[in-house]
Amino acid sequence: MQIIKLSATESTNTYLKELALVKNLEDFTVVVTEKQTKGRGQMNGMWESEDGKNLTFSILKKFTSLTIQDQFLISICTSLAVYRSLMAFKIPDVRIKWPNDILSDNSKICGILIENSISGLKIASSVIGIGLNVNQITFENQPKATSLYALTGRTIDLEDLLHTVLQNLDTYLSKINPLNWEMLLEEYHSLLFRKDVLSHFVLENDAVFQGTLLGIGKEGKLKVRLEDGAVREFALKEVSLRY
Repeated sequence: MQIIKLSATESTNTYLKELALVKNLEDFTVVVTEKQTKGRGQMNGMWESEDGKNLTFSILKKFTSLTIQDQFLISICTSLAVYRSLMAFKIPDVRIKWPNDILSDNSKICGILIENSISGLKIASSVIGIGLNVNQITFENQPKATSLYALTGRTIDLEDLLHTVLQNLDTYLSKINPLNWEMLLEEYHSLLFRKDVLSHFVLENDAVFQGTLLGIGKEGKLKVRLEDGAVREFALKEVSLRY
């Protein structure tokens, strides 16, 4: 495992993708930075992080036989790896919010951004970006954000946490295989935020509706039972969960 440490960069995902274009990087190359000036989140959102207080890093994962149809396995395994890491640090009430935000006490502590490179009908590689709120105390423009320090009152060593997350990522990403779908999906469902709970959802056009979150399909779509009893599936950009 090669770990590249930077004092600052615009985005670890962008840095790693651009580096992979000019160098033959080994599988599981990691880029970690103390300061990210243009951090990105899901759906073109910005990821704000106080310098030197949190973990902001990206991993290059190469694949040989992962089909596009099974790409949500990457999201599942990454989320589960972060969850297991937080359990090792005794973080309370951790849940996975579809598709791969990590919450504690209904507040966001981790965001994950996965960017895939496709070759034919297969995923050739993924750059997996992880932003984890660790020792930051205040979040001025992020009312639903929290940190491990805010949850526990403990300052956590960033190197120890990074090592733990990377170990769990290595373990879980090695399980990416269609034969493991049911096992991994069952574990993911057991941790899914607001599963089987009546919730409010917001569509692309800002219309709000109520439904019960049933789980996730194999393509990563959200299954929701509507008030009339019908079950619909929604892709990431089609709907968001209000909480």
